[in-house]
Amino acid sequence: MDIMELKNVIDVSKDGVKIKDVNSLKNIMDSLVYEAVFSEGEKKNALLMLIKEIAKAAGATPSSIQSLYEEMGRAYPGFTVPAINIRGLAYDSAKAVFRKAVEMKVGPFIFEIARSEIGYTKQRPLEYAAVVLAAAVKEGYHGPVFIQGDHFQLVRKNYLNDPKAETDYVKGLVKEAIEAEFYNIDIDSSTLVDIDRETIKEQQRPNFEKTAELAAYIREIQSDGMEISIGGEIGEIGGKNSTPDELRAYLDGFNETFKSGKGLSKLSVQTGTSHGGVVLPDGTLAKVKIDFYTLRILSDLARKTYGLSGCVQHGASTLPEEAFNMFPETGTSEVHLATGFQNIIYDSKHLPEGFRKEVYSFISQEYAKERKEGQTEEQFIYSTRKKGFGPLKKKWWDLPSSIKEPVMKELEAKFGLLFEKLKVRNTMDIVKRTVRPVVIKKEINSGLLGL
Repeated sequence: MDIMELKNVIDVSKDGVKIKDVNSLKNIMDSLVYEAVFSEGEKKNALLMLIKEIAKAAGATPSSIQSLYEEMGRAYPGFTVPAINIRGLAYDSAKAVFRKAVEMKVGPFIFEIARSEIGYTKQRPLEYAAVVLAAAVKEGYHGPVFIQGDHFQLVRKNYLNDPKAETDYVKGLVKEAIEAEFYNIDIDSSTLVDIDRETIKEQQRPNFEKTAELAAYIREIQSDGMEISIGGEIGEIGGKNSTPDELRAYLDGFNETFKSGKGLSKLSVQTGTSHGGVVLPDGTLAKVKIDFYTLRILSDLARKTYGLSGCVQHGASTLPEEAFNMFPETGTSEVHLATGFQNIIYDSKHLPEGFRKEVYSFISQEYAKERKEGQTEEQFIYSTRKKGFGPLKKKWWDLPSSIKEPVMKELEAKFGLLFEKLKVRNTMDIVKRTVRPVVIKKEINSGLLGL
């Protein structure tokens, strides 16, 4: 990245970033974000911060979806918000999302990354936010950009061993994410539910009390004027289906415990899905039977009794296409989508077989200890190939455009189908009406960059 070239398109002062030439800025964004991602130390952070400030100046603003979800709590608008986890080829994938969103005039859509994904994709919150916002600038997107911490989870084993250390770790992750301008945080303490207790409320008590503690921490550190959207969870994905009694016990308990302002905006439940889907011995996915009746009952209850936007469905990206129209029909407020996009990238005919084998060979060597007894090679690779993105990130980014572009066309088609099925086409107006982006200026180490 030529610093003089950058100086020709932006001005950086104590008042912030001003853009001189938007078209020239778009032309250099690819090289700027590449240098930011693959630099190290203070320079990396300075470049990532610069990209975020450039995006705000260009009209792409990190935002909270809270006010839209409050509106959904009053009257369901008939659509389900897609929350998209990007694990590999993050910049290219985010550009594909923005291109399709602009084309279809989509208002509410979320970019998210889970606690576990941050590790194995080697994308800390600051990098993830900057890459998403760089993609917004590149594609000429203007408006609120919803970036979310997904499954900021308390790991049960860690918590039982040392509750304070595990809680402090999650608080540290929350703080890091908010500083990186994730203004939507999903707390997952459903791992702490104790089914050995006598009543449902007592079973849910460790869950709602810890959610309340972490939600209070979020309200304590959020910036003035920024009401972060907070989600909770009652059913660990892959477990038994959630029930109305569990929902009431959790939300009543949370509301009795939490005294720090606005509470939850949504609630994740379990209705039959599994993260990544269930892979059969031959490597194909088993068909999933999702309980849409339960999803409807729980969403109605969450909305009408507690004023939440509705319920959230996790682990949905590998469902058959005909299932997605059911989410708006059942009043689901948000659906989380991840593995299906990863599958498109890995299984694309445009990805060179030699490169695919290189990644799989790396996985087989590095993660051999994770192979479960009885797993076929196909099952092992499918369950672990998500971990091929982080350690080999530069190799993925360095794939030539002749490979990446047709892969992104496949992804773009999938995004378009999901936007259509979830009924978020032509929804920009409701976001413009309900969400007022708040620009929070962040300090840039411009001297380190020579600006």
